[in-house]
Amino acid sequence: MSKRQEIRAKRARKERTERILIIAGVAIVAIALALVLILPPIVEASKPVGEIIEPPLIKHSQAKFNTMGDPNAPVKIIEYSDFQCPYCGRYALDTAPLLIEAYIATGKVYFEYRSFGEFIGAESVRAAEAAYCAGDQEKFWEMHDIIYTNQSGENKDGFNDRRLIAFATKLGLDMVAFNDCFSNGKYLERVKQDGLDARKAGVKATPSFIINGKLVEGAQPFEAFQAEIEPLLK
Repeated sequence: MSKRQEIRAKRARKERTERILIIAGVAIVAIALALVLILPPIVEASKPVGEIIEPPLIKHSQAKFNTMGDPNAPVKIIEYSDFQCPYCGRYALDTAPLLIEAYIATGKVYFEYRSFGEFIGAESVRAAEAAYCAGDQEKFWEMHDIIYTNQSGENKDGFNDRRLIAFATKLGLDMVAFNDCFSNGKYLERVKQDGLDARKAGVKATPSFIINGKLVEGAQPFEAFQAEIEPLLK
């Protein structure tokens, strides 16, 4: 081999080595990026969702999506609420069953639940979206009850997506349909509109109730609702 050929061969080996090092470097960077993107969801998915408390058995009379009762009832109540609000939970689990038994199941009151948008925080929005998605399978009120039963404080990751999905699984929903609705934000705009409607109606706190056009604020006892409803029935 001539001197010139030897130099060319050495140069070619050097170029091949450099190409290999470049390719290896690119591969290492690509793998590192992939791990950064892939590992956090895997780690997050592996975390336990925590205990899920069974909600009390509440019979929701003539339930249809986020409403209960006879649409032709003489009294109509719209509730604006927040799934993270402890007072809303108290109303939902303690007072609402009495209201259902006395007025909704008897055809005297038509009741509609609406969220209050992002009143307390982002988890409020996601919880409301989950409830509306469950409503597509006529399980709105069941999701409503299990969410309120499992409150764990405001903005403390108690209603992260994984936990809300676990609630849906617990309720026996069609998870393909639920996940499609929930992950694609089908009801996000509706939840935002709920918040706008609440403010337009003068709502400043949760829970609040519009009873035949009159605003009643707070987790009132059953007797307070009775005092508002009875005169309207007469």
